[in-house]
Amino acid sequence: MNSADLTGAVWRKSSRSNGDRNCVEVAFLGDGRVAMRDSKDQGKGPALLFTSGGWAAFESGFVGGEFRRS
Repeated sequence: MNSADLTGAVWRKSSRSNGDRNCVEVAFLGDGRVAMRDSKDQGKGPALLFTSGGWAAFESGFVGGEFRRS
């Protein structure tokens, strides 16, 4: 999905972001979906769109170390 289709979304960066644009931003949408985008694209690039269940699975996998490099 193009970030332009998410007009009005409130994007958040991690409080640990150091401001150099090397992070992701998320927007929690009113219908339970969650959008994620690369902050380097300055709002012009694509965004991933998760259902609430998809986001819960992603978050669980991330916290559980599923995406760590070996």
